[in-house]
Amino acid sequence: MHDSKSILKMTSQSTEQEPVIFDQTEISSFVSGFLQRRDVFLQACHVHGSPLYVVEESVLIERAEQFTNAFCQVLPDVRVYYAMKSNSHPLIVKTLVNAGLNLDVSSGLELQIALDSGATDIVFSGPGKTEKELTFAVENCDHTTVLIDSFGELELLQRIASEEDTSVHAGVRLTTNSKGLWRKFGIPLKDLSQFLDTAKYSSHVSVQGLQFHTSWNLDPYNQVDFIARLGDTLSKLTFEQRSMIKFIDIGGGFWPSQGEWLQFSNTPQSHSSAITACHYKRQSTTIEEFAEQIAQAARTHLFPYVSCHICAEPGRWLCNDAMHLLLTVLDKKEKDLVVTDAGTNAIGWERFETDYFPVINLSRPETIEHKCSVLGSLCTPHDVWGYSYWGTDIQPGDVLMIPTQGAYTYSLRQEFIKPLPAVVMLEKKCLKELD
Repeated sequence: MHDSKSILKMTSQSTEQEPVIFDQTEISSFVSGFLQRRDVFLQACHVHGSPLYVVEESVLIERAEQFTNAFCQVLPDVRVYYAMKSNSHPLIVKTLVNAGLNLDVSSGLELQIALDSGATDIVFSGPGKTEKELTFAVENCDHTTVLIDSFGELELLQRIASEEDTSVHAGVRLTTNSKGLWRKFGIPLKDLSQFLDTAKYSSHVSVQGLQFHTSWNLDPYNQVDFIARLGDTLSKLTFEQRSMIKFIDIGGGFWPSQGEWLQFSNTPQSHSSAITACHYKRQSTTIEEFAEQIAQAARTHLFPYVSCHICAEPGRWLCNDAMHLLLTVLDKKEKDLVVTDAGTNAIGWERFETDYFPVINLSRPETIEHKCSVLGSLCTPHDVWGYSYWGTDIQPGDVLMIPTQGAYTYSLRQEFIKPLPAVVMLEKKCLKELD
């Protein structure tokens, strides 16, 4: 198990935003939306057991449509690639492919799932691709564009494609932060001209585009800022170099519009002497505002120099709200302490010591929050689901819901002490069990 959320967030480039008090009526409205469908979730748990992951197909499709529409309304040519690392469950992947999305993969394993889903337009990104993974991409070059991460990877891809006597479509990833851990990704902007010149002599690799990625974007600031820097670099390239660029991939990292919800202990306010029962959040921008600002930046800084289409790689934004976790209370040890049948190995990290999500008692529904440590059944004290629940009471046998756990939970799950939950999909009011 990871030590804390910081392991994930330490690579974030997000602009630090002061948390604000989370309006209790907003949380209550959020909880009510799930209580209105409680019978469906309780039936899923009754049929398939507990703990259980539940996927709502309709939410996935709605998010895919909303994201695509937001960008297509403000840009002339947009292609959307679902970032599989956020949740790689095969039926989630296939649902989004059937909804018209393409796929972004970061490993040979993900590439195999993508091909099995029927995807025909796949981008393969990420550092440290092995020779075996690149060979697999070359073997499936009709459907795969390799986003090259370094000069060395370009050389290796050229050798493999030459040996296979084929040509591979490719792009190059650009480093968005030349300091710290983000140096791991891509090449610096200052090296782009040299890379494009080198690529001209790689007869089996057709470099046709650029990619960059900023993470944990509560607003478009980092994306817009890098687009401006990229535009400055493009202005200094030769006409021949600019003519090579047919696409620019702006990556992902779009935060869901509900914002980032925090436990009080994960806020600067917790360092003061004041004690509060309030919840906190960092505000997030709507996807429509993301699209508008990114489009304006592209028109200002990119399109004067290159004629290209724009790619985007949303992951979290698409799948976060579509998957929920159901668990059952096993033991009530104190009035304010219960143990459940699910361990946080189901989500792979100690998320709820820092992040706040309402624990909803589906068995005893009410939009009232009570203090209570809701813990898992692993042999570790860091097995925490929350420090409160919403309901009239909480007793052994009650079914609890942790909503909107679709992103960077299922994909990080791990075999540790307890079995992993099964997964079911709510599909047109029917339950379909997934292997």
